[in-house]
Amino acid sequence: MSQMLKQEAELADRLSQWLRQDDLRMSVLAVVESLNLPQAYVGAGFVRNLVWDHLHGYNPPTPLNDVDVVYFDPSEQTQEKAWQTEAQLNREYPFVVWQVRNQALMHTRNGDQPYTSTMDAISYWVECETAVAARSVAGELDIIACFGLTSLFAGCLTHNPRRPFTAFQTRVAEKQWLEHWPGLKVVVPHQPEAPTV
Repeated sequence: MSQMLKQEAELADRLSQWLRQDDLRMSVLAVVESLNLPQAYVGAGFVRNLVWDHLHGYNPPTPLNDVDVVYFDPSEQTQEKAWQTEAQLNREYPFVVWQVRNQALMHTRNGDQPYTSTMDAISYWVECETAVAARSVAGELDIIACFGLTSLFAGCLTHNPRRPFTAFQTRVAEKQWLEHWPGLKVVVPHQPEAPTV
């Protein structure tokens, strides 16, 4: 196993351990597993913020604004089932605010080519460290990280070049991540220069 793969595996193990130590997050993962949605994961701040909290020594963890449940079912023609599932979750498990979206349909809203999987869909999320998700499968944790876990554990906040840099700037300002987690480092990959006419 290469050194990079070994490091990623070790970080995934550490993240799994942190998730298991968080009763709220484990309850969320159990609820999502019970839905039996195809390729269903819980992503974004659910995972990202947990790591940032540990890096900053925050205990108890930062409250969750919402819980992003993502799944992939190309047989559905609208988000109606996702919205119904979301409403059901908010009625039955009101300990968090649920948001459920079928990623097989989200490309139309985002102006992208059709996504091929949940992982492909979240690889378009604005920050590389947000494109990480977890699920429980028969009690085992499964973590996907489109850009790996190294930058997340390094406390980076990295613009995903698949999205406009202005969208990244807006989210960093509006979410106030740097105020809440002051140890974060903003990383901007090289921006290609506009072609001259």
